[in-house]
Amino acid sequence: MAAQQAAHAALESVRAREIGVEQSHLDQVYRRLEEKIQDAEFLMRDAAQRGQVGTPGALAERDAQVFRAGIHLNRLNNEFEDFLFGRIDLLPGKDGEKGPDGAYTSVEPADGAVRTDPQDPDRKLADIAETLHIGRIGVLDTDYAPLVIDWRAPAAAPFYRSTPVDPGRVVRRRVIRSKGRRVLGVEDDLMRPELTARLGGEELPVIGDGALMAALGQARSHTMRDIVASIQAEQDLVIRAPAASVTLVEGGPGTGKTAVALHRAAYLLYQDRRRYSGGILIISPTPLLVAYTEGVLPSLGEEGQVAIRALGSLVDGAEATVYDTPATARVKGSSRMLPVLRKAARGALDQRPEGVPPEATNRLRVVVHGRRIELDADRLARIREVALSGTAPVNLLRPRARRLLLDALWELSGSGSRHSDPQLSAELRSSFDEDVTTEDSFLHFLDAWWPELTPRRVLAAMGDERRLARWSRRVLAGGEVRRVARSLKRDALSVHDVALLDELHAILGAPAKPRKRRELDPLDQLTGLEELMPVREESRRERADRLAAERVEYAHVIVDEAQDLTPMQWRVVGRRGRHATWTVVGDPAQSSWSDPDEAAEARDEALGTRPRRRFTLTVNYRNPAEIAELAAKVLALAMPGAASPSAVRSTGLLPRYAALAGDGWGSTVRAEAERLLGEVDGTVGVVVAMNRRAEAARWLAGLGDRVVALGSLEAKGLEYDATVVVSPAEIADESPAGLRVLYVALTRATRQLTVVSGPRDEPDADGVPDLLRD
Repeated sequence: MAAQQAAHAALESVRAREIGVEQSHLDQVYRRLEEKIQDAEFLMRDAAQRGQVGTPGALAERDAQVFRAGIHLNRLNNEFEDFLFGRIDLLPGKDGEKGPDGAYTSVEPADGAVRTDPQDPDRKLADIAETLHIGRIGVLDTDYAPLVIDWRAPAAAPFYRSTPVDPGRVVRRRVIRSKGRRVLGVEDDLMRPELTARLGGEELPVIGDGALMAALGQARSHTMRDIVASIQAEQDLVIRAPAASVTLVEGGPGTGKTAVALHRAAYLLYQDRRRYSGGILIISPTPLLVAYTEGVLPSLGEEGQVAIRALGSLVDGAEATVYDTPATARVKGSSRMLPVLRKAARGALDQRPEGVPPEATNRLRVVVHGRRIELDADRLARIREVALSGTAPVNLLRPRARRLLLDALWELSGSGSRHSDPQLSAELRSSFDEDVTTEDSFLHFLDAWWPELTPRRVLAAMGDERRLARWSRRVLAGGEVRRVARSLKRDALSVHDVALLDELHAILGAPAKPRKRRELDPLDQLTGLEELMPVREESRRERADRLAAERVEYAHVIVDEAQDLTPMQWRVVGRRGRHATWTVVGDPAQSSWSDPDEAAEARDEALGTRPRRRFTLTVNYRNPAEIAELAAKVLALAMPGAASPSAVRSTGLLPRYAALAGDGWGSTVRAEAERLLGEVDGTVGVVVAMNRRAEAARWLAGLGDRVVALGSLEAKGLEYDATVVVSPAEIADESPAGLRVLYVALTRATRQLTVVSGPRDEPDADGVPDLLRD
């Protein structure tokens, strides 16, 4: 116990020290930025004083100087937040030439940059010769040495292009997470894990997954080194794959699928920034995984270009906060909902707005030229049926319905037969339409009879079980109708509701919103500069918010954990990538959707006829062999014949089994979590069936932020130092895909795994549940 605590303290000490190193550098950068802002403000004041000299030449010089200083000042102010995001540590280069940004231009390391340890021939040594920080714009210190390299500069290219297969001079790549002026964390990738590199005379520290790769790469076993090379080669092929079509990537737990997808986004954007100016969308299945991926992918210096979204956050103004039961989710996610939604969208027109009496929509009376004309309910029903026979979205059919009403009223008026002169008849009709459409009675009727529908309104109408039964006749069974209707009565949305809202938005249509004009900067109002000075540049946050609100399609779409998308969710994603190239990452063995064939059909429809390139990642470097072997037993039940990825390491720590004690789940699970907190350095995840999430949080109350309770469907894509899996039988039985979900739960741990069994698990004398016995 004491040794574990000491190791954890040492690890946290190194992490804190490295964050402090980056904080010190960031403080220096901000001091320099403040100096540059003061310089720009001085130029502005100096230019204003020059304006007191009355010669035309002085005025022109003033205007030009204010123009240049104003642009520079705006740019500095706009780039002032979350400024720094990356760092690379490099070997000596082949030549000593420097570029205009102050960095050495050599791409390849110098001869002799890597040397053999004279006391250990298997050990390779190297010294870090140059460290570059990557940020939004370039910053030089007072001696013109680079404090920050602009991410678009040639010297920054290795941050994006370097891979373990082709590292160039890069030894370590570091992602720096910051908010404002504060560094929150660092995460390292090793491009040369086989090296023992020194920086300033001390061994180069490595934080995060890079530490594992360093340990593997420096292992004594040549087999272990071969496995590391295999990981690097597999991932590099995917990261650099051409983007002109669809890249399909499959791989089991721990093969680095998510990391590869994120690095691919950075690589593609840097390789062809103009092509991907239309934006890259990265889709993750859960908010927890979004929070994880946002910490891995650095900002790329161009707001609005990379968006990371959870499936429940893809629709503007909607956010999934609750979960459906597995039975309800199976119905909502199925493509069977398509005809139901189409009927509901049309049927919702019959639902009168609140406070509108029945007679307001079943009879239309207007007075034209002193004569009353009336359309009864039957005639109105026929008009609506004709209007809805069009293929346009329901809201966009309103003008057609309006025209059909006017045609019917004109016919009843008999005015068309009074004049044989076509021109006179057309003038009379125009006058008739104008008189009718300016009558309050007609306008009020049209608003009530054909209201502008919203997806929320239609979804709420589907919460009425009788209406839903009518709209879903011959599509949904009685029990399915009941479950769906009851779930739609709540105010909160599930991830499946969000997909239904997006489909309804496509079915209903909506008029385009007028674009708001942006305000001018007071700087633009300087006398004589209104035409010379540009409109104030948007801040980073303003630009990001505007682009996020305006963008509905992207140039490249990356789907993480794609095996979990339902058919309806594939339709949502497909609408955002109609003209995009794609990277689709997943593992069929981890699918939580009950009908993979139906989902595959919807996926193929979303991807269209684009050619496919397929890659498979085969090496598991998350789970030790002891955990991977246990998970493989469940995989054999869930998908007979499926191959597990090969684990690269063994810890000698076998999975532990514990049976439910007499005091109940709470005390048993809490005791196991406390034990693991004392044995591992980092986090402990407690995975339970979805209906036990709130209960599990109470079991663990007060244990601190190193332990987290999560439902089985929330665990996808995440990892912990140790994991407690509670009642495998409950997880396996909660849905038709339960065995695959259990397989996911068992593969979250990087070091230790505990399985807690209850009566449903039928444990043996050693506490091993029936599902996990040989």
